[in-house]
Amino acid sequence: MSDLKVQHILTLAELLAKGARHNFVPITTTSLGKNIHRSQQAASKHLLELERDGYIERIRSGQKVSVRITTKGQAEMTRISSILRSSLESSPSYLEFKGTIISGMGEGAYYMSMKGYTKQFKTKLGYIPFPGTLNVKLKDKVYTEAKHSLDTHDGIMINGFSDGKRTYGWVKCYPAKINNSIDGALITLERTHYDDSVIELISHTNIKKAAKLSTGSQISVRIPITSKLSKA
Repeated sequence: MSDLKVQHILTLAELLAKGARHNFVPITTTSLGKNIHRSQQAASKHLLELERDGYIERIRSGQKVSVRITTKGQAEMTRISSILRSSLESSPSYLEFKGTIISGMGEGAYYMSMKGYTKQFKTKLGYIPFPGTLNVKLKDKVYTEAKHSLDTHDGIMINGFSDGKRTYGWVKCYPAKINNSIDGALITLERTHYDDSVIELISHTNIKKAAKLSTGSQISVRIPITSKLSKA
């Protein structure tokens, strides 16, 4: 991607943050090393190498040193930034899960049919889910990790409520495409009996019948993710 070493890119990024794109800025190798999590000696070496290769220029005034990034340095950092942005924006615009359908505990139908939830489902999702949830045991750790990342993405919140006797927790819904054909949602719950190796799905239809699946069948789920970079 670049003739620059990773440590040099980090050093140039720190210099840019300090305003060295257009101006000479005072710098000490001690503070630079601290900010890039390297030793003072390593920071000094970075500056020497960057100056030698024409990416920065330095001037001295007594014991003080000021640094400015050269036109060559600016051009290289701009090029690297463009490559990184392009790579990030071209990454898959969805989170994917794969697993095996397992038998549930039979509680999903009861809870998903409660008025405190169904009214919100109708308003916020546009449908009242088929009673019950489809439970999927994730195949691999990579999908468990993907489940952990759900919290960093926007979902549709179904608020918890009380019926006067007990309270019921919130449900967060992530619109999903199931087996590339059925619209539904992956849900996370404030209160659940399952660990992170299991996901729960809802839809306006009976997913098993619609997709001709049964317990033990393999299933894939994709959740569209809107790139925040594309909004910038």
